[in-house]
This record gives sequence, C-alpha cells and structure tokens, in this order.
Amino acid sequence: MEATDTSDDVQPNVRQALERRGMAFKVYACDPDFADTANFCEKYGFSPGQAANCILVASKSEPPQVACCIVLATTKLDVNKKVCQLLGVKKASFASAEFTVELTGMQVGGVTPFGLPDMPIYIDGAVMPHDEVVLGGGNRSSKVLMQPSELLKLPGAQVVEGLAVLK
Repeated sequence: MEATDTSDDVQPNVRQALERRGMAFKVYACDPDFADTANFCEKYGFSPGQAANCILVASKSEPPQVACCIVLATTKLDVNKKVCQLLGVKKASFASAEFTVELTGMQVGGVTPFGLPDMPIYIDGAVMPHDEVVLGGGNRSSKVLMQPSELLKLPGAQVVEGLAVLK
C-alpha cells in the first residue's frame, strides 16, 4: 500500500477543507475503475471493515433535508429508522447519483465528507475504534486515509451509535 501526497490527487475543494481544519491525512491514488469500495479493497489490499463509505441521504419532503452518513462497508445504513429520527422526518432515502453530484460536485464512488455544503455529518460509532479508515477523495482517482478521530474536526460532525447495522 503505497500512499502519495500530491495536491493533484484529491479534488481541490476536498484538500482545502482538510487543510483548513488542520486534519492529519494521507492521499492514496487509485485507478478510477476500482474506486467503488469492494473493488478498491480487493485491488489495493484494504479490509472492507477499514473502508468508511460516505452516503448522502435526503428526506422525501420539500425542500429536502440532507445529511452525510459515514458507515463502514461491512455495515448497512439504517435510513428508515435512525436517519429519519436524526433528521426529524418521516421518510428519507439515499440521494440519487444526479442529486449527489449536483449538490456536492463530487463523483459517485468518491463522495467524501470534506468540502461538502453545510449539512449534518453522522458517523456510525463502529467507525471510531479503527486506527485508520479509507474515505473518498471527492473523485474516483483518490482516497483519503486518516484516523477516525480527525472526522470530529468537521463542522456538524457527530458520532451516532447504531447509525448502521451489520449486513
């Protein structure tokens, strides 16, 4: 696992957000064809339990309430109960790829909590005990590696026990 740290790897607003908050991170370049979590882990030798997926959820109400949820790849986000409870809505679902790109400017397969517009960031409690997690780089050609405690430097970030359940 060879990490690189060049400014060309992550999306520029992602790097700016990381640096502005003084977050310790490493950039890991990857082949865009292997950006999706399962393929990335298999090709680059990471454990799916180390991969922290960033999922945007939107309420069904207008205007939609949006949240960024960070869960391990070995778990499933509890959208119908936990996320709806946190957002204070009756119905929510995964944001569509089109809505995600429009809102974040990030490619699906590389969505990350760094550089997002103002929204709550919910981190499943199961993410926190890891020494290092892998997150998207805002594009499909990079990943960000960091200690999970660094995520708490993001505005609106909070750890939520039971945000996700085992698959």
